[in-house]
Amino acid sequence: MDYPYLAELLFPDVKLTPEELESRYPARQLPEGAIVSRAAPSPTGFVHLGNIVQGLTSERLCHQSGGVFFLRIEDTDAKREVQGAVETLIEALKHYHILFDEGATVDGDIGPYGPYRQRQRAQIYHVYAKKLVAEGKAYPCFCTEEELDAMRNTQEARKDNFGYYGAYAVWRDRPMEDIKTELAAGKPWVLRFRSEGNIENKIKFTDLIKGNLELTENDVDHVLLKSDGIPTYHFAHAVDDHLMRTTHVVRGDEWLPSLPFHVQLFRALGFRLPKYAHIGPLMKMDGTSKRKLSKRKDPELALTFYQAQGYPVPAVLEYVLTILNSNFEDWRQANPDANLDDFKFSYKKMNPAGSLFDVDKLRDVSKNVISRMSADEVYALVLEWAKEFDVPFAAALEAEPDKARAAFAIGRGGKKPRKDLAIWSEAKSYMGFIFDALFAREDEIDPKFDKADVCAALTVFAQDYDPADEQSVWFDKIKAITDSLGYASDMKAYRADPAAFRGSVADVSMFLRVAVTGKLNSPDMYEVMRVLGRKTVLARIHALLETLER
Repeated sequence: MDYPYLAELLFPDVKLTPEELESRYPARQLPEGAIVSRAAPSPTGFVHLGNIVQGLTSERLCHQSGGVFFLRIEDTDAKREVQGAVETLIEALKHYHILFDEGATVDGDIGPYGPYRQRQRAQIYHVYAKKLVAEGKAYPCFCTEEELDAMRNTQEARKDNFGYYGAYAVWRDRPMEDIKTELAAGKPWVLRFRSEGNIENKIKFTDLIKGNLELTENDVDHVLLKSDGIPTYHFAHAVDDHLMRTTHVVRGDEWLPSLPFHVQLFRALGFRLPKYAHIGPLMKMDGTSKRKLSKRKDPELALTFYQAQGYPVPAVLEYVLTILNSNFEDWRQANPDANLDDFKFSYKKMNPAGSLFDVDKLRDVSKNVISRMSADEVYALVLEWAKEFDVPFAAALEAEPDKARAAFAIGRGGKKPRKDLAIWSEAKSYMGFIFDALFAREDEIDPKFDKADVCAALTVFAQDYDPADEQSVWFDKIKAITDSLGYASDMKAYRADPAAFRGSVADVSMFLRVAVTGKLNSPDMYEVMRVLGRKTVLARIHALLETLER
């Protein structure tokens, strides 16, 4: 077979050479040990937590080593592409602080190694496709879909492995005359890789996360170029990672079965193989067993879940680091106020088997993150969330910003800040009662308490309430009311002999809490009343009194 002639026959318009491309995309001038990696998602319209896991891993490795992190859009599969998905993907990664040094952006590409969208790189792939054909490492295949279906049916009946290989690779060694006849007839063709592998053999490979692996060699003649001239992921990623000078490929371990083929492909192209880090799956407990997070079953896989619920971006990133690096929690405990960028991320601390996703743990992390924020930060972020997901709440926040900030400031700061908020969607329930427009009595006072006691406590408190009182004076007044009703102002005495009292100071405080906030649970009542002001406090107490006295 005259392979150079076949290469010209298949790619007559390709005049560029691999050498010219090597010159166009030279080796990067970076410090020794600098990592170059990428996020390379497909624009399917579904942006998920895995994008953050992979993106954050790559970003940390690159930027902590003084390297380069870029975004490449792998859009070779036109059938799966969703309109507007590229922009959605880019904005989502930006929202979660996955920041790139170069690559695709909403306004175009930035960087010297572009284009960074694979469908715009077709000519580049054809240069290397022509090279492989000229070296006898690839060949055209004219099989129709019907013929391929028949082949699969035969393999199934014979219980053979599926794929285009061995005797099933009917175009692998066809004479030039057959190829020319099909081309002259205008028959569509795909370009296939000529595999020299044997499934009886194993390859040894060291993955940065999985460790030492032994994998079966690839014997399938996989497709490199589809009939429209667009490459498959396998071929495109090999060419792109070489020309973009990628040193480390970080991806999900669902790609491990393809690794033997990728190793073959890099060697056939004469490229240096990058280091691979295959991340284990995100899993969750389902009863007593673990399973992978599912797009169909688990809403928490989609990033839209976190946005709608109102998880702060820093909380999501901190949780991802918690499940990725086993030493992160110890670091955070020792450095409670440190920036996430100060944490030394390591692929050696990643679990080869994957990570267990736990919503309860995420909520705990989020509470801790929010507790470290200032009232101004919380106000701004809650307002941003509410503008998209709760417009009436946003209107209330904007109408009385000082009151809202004061409410968010309650219990904030100090060595032991309160951790009431886990997500922004809980903010209205937490402090919405401070706004008259949102106030509603959600909880009631337990009917076991004598209505006369409740009315007396509220009446006396209202008569003597002074917002200027120090907290100790304020509470002494409540305790005096408690004693006057025959309730216990000393909780220790009450716990020792509850039958000796009609109730306790905790019960009297609860009467006031329900009157003023409409809830059985709320932030510190002394601070709440100061935020509301005397007029509102008294109005709400009198409103409840009117209800009770009917």
